[in-house]
Amino acid sequence: MKRSKEITIYDIATELNVSPSTVSRALKKHKSIGKETIKKVEKKASQLGYRPNVVAANLRNQKTHTIGVIISRVDRPFISTLIGGIESEAKKKGYHVIFAQSHDKVKLEIENANVLFNSRIDGLIVSLAMETKSYEHFKPFLDKEIPLVFVDRVTETLNTDLVVIDNTHSAYIATKHLIEQGCTRIAHFAGAQHRNVYRNRRTGYENALTEAGLPVDNSLILELKHLNSEEGYKAAEKILTGKNRPDGIFASNDTTAVSVIQCAKKLGIKVPEELAVVGFNNDPICTIIDPALSTIDHPAKQMGELAARQLLEHKSDPIIDSSSTIKLKTSLIQRASSTRKK
Repeated sequence: MKRSKEITIYDIATELNVSPSTVSRALKKHKSIGKETIKKVEKKASQLGYRPNVVAANLRNQKTHTIGVIISRVDRPFISTLIGGIESEAKKKGYHVIFAQSHDKVKLEIENANVLFNSRIDGLIVSLAMETKSYEHFKPFLDKEIPLVFVDRVTETLNTDLVVIDNTHSAYIATKHLIEQGCTRIAHFAGAQHRNVYRNRRTGYENALTEAGLPVDNSLILELKHLNSEEGYKAAEKILTGKNRPDGIFASNDTTAVSVIQCAKKLGIKVPEELAVVGFNNDPICTIIDPALSTIDHPAKQMGELAARQLLEHKSDPIIDSSSTIKLKTSLIQRASSTRKK
């Protein structure tokens, strides 16, 4: 099929027998153009199928009014809520948002960063892929002084703004809760330890055990590559059918914690009487699974809003040069999966 010709302001001008500059000003509703002329120009533009060349205009103005966001997977409840926070805040400031998924692959993250950089976005928000260990692909943004904010999964090796929670303390209160419920042999489903989010959660877990005088048993710490349901179920099956099975499990996310409950049910292990379980994030599935899952509330929407706010404040104020870390509070939501003592 032959592609139709792109309509320009010159075509509209010819149809109305006016100058292209008059058409241009009318489309912008410039005060020098009368209301009747504006109506005629808009009507003719609509009839001809005119589309403004936003890209060209943005290049002339050195602004795209667009920010980029690189996240792991949009199908994760935490991430989708985070995105909602970013988008709502960006729209308030008149910015559009382009989202790209890394699917936790560093190769895709690098490709996405390059595409967004070449698209001349005004700023970038990133939640790192699970695989990422090097951050060279973000250097072009810093070199061009394009604002860059990391959220949740962050790196502290670059001079950028960060929006995080206190993962160490959050894991500490989750593990301490299990101890207070009478658990003495607590397992931990950890994420990849090069990612500081999961490394800090392991530290908090270990701190709580040490404080309570309980041993840190490395055989009870299972590092999961992706923290998905399949991995969670296999890990649960391995640890619950082995010798000296745990009486409590703290998982680094709700996905794997739910898999623990499902596996325990299949094995005939009562939750929470024989096995108390705590997850992390407060995903919607927490209240669907039976028994309902205790978890750490992760303020995803607020994190997204603050990340966008930090990005756009730096964009609008060129005198801002230093980076800052925003750390949000979290809390334990106690439900039936861990409640032994009323």
